[in-house]
Amino acid sequence: MYLADSRGTPAVVPHRGRRWAAVPGTVLALGAVSLITDVSAEMVTAVLPLYLVSALGLSPLGFGVLDGVYNGVGALVRLAGGHLADGGGGRHKAVAVAGYGLSALCKPLLLVAHTLPVIGAVLALDRTGKGLRTAPRDALISLATPPERRGRAFGVHRAMDTTGALCGPILAFLVLGVAAEGYDAVFTVSSCVAVLGVVVLVLFVPARPATAAADTAAADTAAANAATADTAAANAAAGSAATSGPLRVTALLRMPGVRRLAACAVLLGLTTVSDSFVYLLLQRRFAVPAQWFPLLPLGTAAAFLLLAVPLGVVADRIGRRRLFLLGHLALLAAYGVVLAVPGGPLPVVAVSVVAVLVLHGAFYAATDGVLAAAVAGLVPDAMRARGLALVGTGQALARFACSIAFGAAWTAWGDGPALAVATAALAISTPVAIAALRPSTGPSAGSPTGPAGTPSRQRAT
Repeated sequence: MYLADSRGTPAVVPHRGRRWAAVPGTVLALGAVSLITDVSAEMVTAVLPLYLVSALGLSPLGFGVLDGVYNGVGALVRLAGGHLADGGGGRHKAVAVAGYGLSALCKPLLLVAHTLPVIGAVLALDRTGKGLRTAPRDALISLATPPERRGRAFGVHRAMDTTGALCGPILAFLVLGVAAEGYDAVFTVSSCVAVLGVVVLVLFVPARPATAAADTAAADTAAANAATADTAAANAAAGSAATSGPLRVTALLRMPGVRRLAACAVLLGLTTVSDSFVYLLLQRRFAVPAQWFPLLPLGTAAAFLLLAVPLGVVADRIGRRRLFLLGHLALLAAYGVVLAVPGGPLPVVAVSVVAVLVLHGAFYAATDGVLAAAVAGLVPDAMRARGLALVGTGQALARFACSIAFGAAWTAWGDGPALAVATAALAISTPVAIAALRPSTGPSAGSPTGPAGTPSRQRAT
């Protein structure tokens, strides 16, 4: 169990004679905000694909474009959110509040949006809010946590976030079962829950989180940075960043570790099929009844919830970039199951669906928070939100392109050939990314370090 006091400094709990540092209170508070917000967001996400494709008759290509807008707009705004958060000595909480608030305001608009252009505009505004809040939120987590425990902290946050993703579809399923106007009722409940998340953020998340043993951690971090080639380059680039453009993208890309990690995130994002398409594939290829469709995300969320913290700890031990790549092998296996088992007896179908959802959840547990923790180890504090935004934007834009391309391939060739092409592309790009992120002779900046910057014996090699 993770305990924290109200001041944001980590509490400790004895365990078998050792004192295990807990995650800071800031992380737990942000986790609570994400949990509540994800209940709201996933209520909508759980019903939206079926609502658009079945109720409104949208083609797979049309859905791919709309899903791409849903994810791509947030990516375009993310850099601006990171820039605003890092400016003026750090406005991370204020920008996060603006992002969460904008998304909350968009939920009631779904009640009056019944045409595709209007729905697309509402979803674009909602994703603008997500783009604004993501980098400041992750920066708050990394700034509040000692470097050697960032994988654990992001794992705890993502586990709480995923608890909301687990509850959202259940709540949507229950609302659809009892409400006469099912979709409108889902959107109404989602709006109320979103407002609650903003209230928790305003009241319980500090504007300037205190780190654990701030002076000691700062000294250790400085020594660790001096001991690693990637982070030394980051500090050199940060020193000259004042002459860069307002978003300092050029300075960030001059940092070798950031450049390689961003390139690999983009490459792998180009072969990552949207979650909504994964669930539509399962529903169609395995003949899942339509009324059970909102529950499909639960399998992914449950696996993510169970694995997020353990894999975060593993990432701190073996290296965050290594685990990020291993997560894509789990995704490749999930695609393979969908292709290999197109149907059959009910027991075979049930096992196949469960296997795909577990692998899908494992993919997110090994990549989502782990990637953010890896980026945090490569970027100086003053540019933390910008660095997180840069890599996240590249990855999200790549997934935006994949969503449109996959929708077009599905429309032209059918779901099976489209998935086969995506699987082949992922099988090719993963070894390329492994080669690109192979550690150099120096310690990996994305890997944990011991006291005074000494590389941990469990560092990735």
